[in-house]
Amino acid sequence: MALTVILWAHALAALLFGMIALSQVRDAATALPRLTFLVALIATALWALAVAGIDAGDVATHITEGLRDFSWLAFMYALVRRDRTAPYARTVTLLYATVAAILVAAIGVAIAGKFRPLDVAAFANGRMALRMMVAVSALVLVHHLYAAAAPVNRGGIRLLVVALAAMWGVDLVVYAIGYVTQSWADDLVALRGVAVALLAPLFAVAVLRNGDWTLRLSRSVAWQSLSLAAVILYLLVTVLATSLIARIGGDYVRVAQTAFVFGSTTAVLTLVSSPWLKAWAKVKLAKHLFRHRYDYRAEWIRFTETLGKMDGVLALEQRVVKAVADLTDSPAGVLLVPETNGLGVSAEWNWASERLPVAPLGEGATGHLTGSVRIIELDAVRSGDDKTEDGSTLPSWIVDASAAWVLVPLVHLHRLQGAILLARPPVDRALDWEDFDLLRIVGRQVASHLAEARAQEALAEAERFDEFNRRFAFILHDIKNLVSQLTLTARNAERHAHNPDFRADMIATLQDSAGRMNALLARLSQHHIAQAEELRPTGLLPLIERVAGRMQHPILVTGNATTAAADPLRLEQMLGHLVQNAIDASSPEDPVHIMVAAEGKRAVIRIVDTGCGMSPAFVRDKLFKPFVSSKPGGFGIGAFEARQLTEGMGGAVHVSSREGEGTTFRIELARASDIQLDQAA
Repeated sequence: MALTVILWAHALAALLFGMIALSQVRDAATALPRLTFLVALIATALWALAVAGIDAGDVATHITEGLRDFSWLAFMYALVRRDRTAPYARTVTLLYATVAAILVAAIGVAIAGKFRPLDVAAFANGRMALRMMVAVSALVLVHHLYAAAAPVNRGGIRLLVVALAAMWGVDLVVYAIGYVTQSWADDLVALRGVAVALLAPLFAVAVLRNGDWTLRLSRSVAWQSLSLAAVILYLLVTVLATSLIARIGGDYVRVAQTAFVFGSTTAVLTLVSSPWLKAWAKVKLAKHLFRHRYDYRAEWIRFTETLGKMDGVLALEQRVVKAVADLTDSPAGVLLVPETNGLGVSAEWNWASERLPVAPLGEGATGHLTGSVRIIELDAVRSGDDKTEDGSTLPSWIVDASAAWVLVPLVHLHRLQGAILLARPPVDRALDWEDFDLLRIVGRQVASHLAEARAQEALAEAERFDEFNRRFAFILHDIKNLVSQLTLTARNAERHAHNPDFRADMIATLQDSAGRMNALLARLSQHHIAQAEELRPTGLLPLIERVAGRMQHPILVTGNATTAAADPLRLEQMLGHLVQNAIDASSPEDPVHIMVAAEGKRAVIRIVDTGCGMSPAFVRDKLFKPFVSSKPGGFGIGAFEARQLTEGMGGAVHVSSREGEGTTFRIELARASDIQLDQAA
């Protein structure tokens, strides 16, 4: 049964691939990828025909299988190398040449096994191991092929990539099972034939939807390709070395093979983990395989992510240094900022802090860096090759530090925001034009970032001053009221000082004024944060009578015993402002009326005077604006703060006034009984 499936499946695959090849003969000469595609289709058809007509284990079948894989690799190589000016040409060539060498070795082992019948098992195992390496390498190359495709053309190449990946994936499974079981079962060969026959339609559809087949390999793909080539080379050397050790023989073959694999793997891992080797490889890759040293898109993404990463571990200044240092593989850096006596250390990243100066050094460095805006290569300064910079204007500790490599000025809008000193990278090198251009652009970006951060700090400081000034303006208004009260008390003392009742009242007034002044001073402190007390039931009549008792003016208080939900201190302060305004607007003989009433769910306080009144325009546009007053010498704070205090307690202030007739302030607060009922519910 298995032999029948092998015959018909591979014959069908040969027929299908042959028909696809015939359909491409006319267009094969138009472009190199189509020509290699035609050759690969023909080679696949010949291999399937060899399996069906000869035998899967025959050396001729192994040769045609190698030619099939070699043809598909050539087709993939033609796609990747379609851009003749690609800077990664050497990388691609080296990678595909390595895989082709493994493929040639597998064919050679198959041929050699034909002439060594006594060692046929050893040659079969070696051939299957090499074929597995080819399958794994080809799968990685297929992935790179898809990654290198232009995004707009990936739809056309997707089916082709899937078909190639499936073909080599089946090969890997078949050879892996054969290597482990040490046998070549007919069932595996039959399964392989069915899979290849089913893949033929995918190749046919891929021909119709091939698009432009335009590829553009990225720098990261090139780096991965070199890494893959190195891994394949290491595996090939390991296989050949262990095979050679097995040939030599002896009683300790397994021990010798294990020791070689373990020792070589340890040595390779040690070399790969070395920062110097990684830096050296990146330098050589950029120097010999690419037009430009940097992958600007990737570097800019990493740079911006480092600057904006708020992880709480590194402060902004340290992130700035790290972002610039990572561009040049510099292991450390220092941020210098202009100070009175020159450049001072602001932050360091991986730099030994004990080697940094405490006081600013280099008095002329600030002006020099601002004027020249030059990136200073310190090795050229030390050797005297830099004719425009002799090092006299730089801090001496920078010139003397052998680890110091380059100094990057940070200039924003012709103003020096600082400078970044970078340490020497693991692979020492001189800066070229590309380094200078990149560091110059990055320096401007970092300078603008630092300038923005400092502007935000200045804005926050200005806001703190504004808050202090606002607090001082409110307190100054309260002090003015206290001064007016004390002045009136002192004036009355000249006439009533002999009256014991007046003296007792005067002492109470002075004590109350002193306490309020101390509270005002506490509010003025920068450490004081005004916190509203929790609203609680407050009797309005006693509180209003206490406020009225402090005023040296006739005040009539009437109304019902109503309780409001309020903060007593803020309510007393608010009433003091409005009552004082009513007194200032009235003549000395005209009393001010304060009326308390309960209207539904609100407790209402009315403050009524018969003074000069205000125009509707003033009430609408200016009454509740800070620093606007209709009184000579007024601060324009009382009504503004009174409304803020009332609204902070969930209330409202309404005003009705007419010029020449007087003013009525209506204060509405929530009744305490309603608040308690809502909380209970």
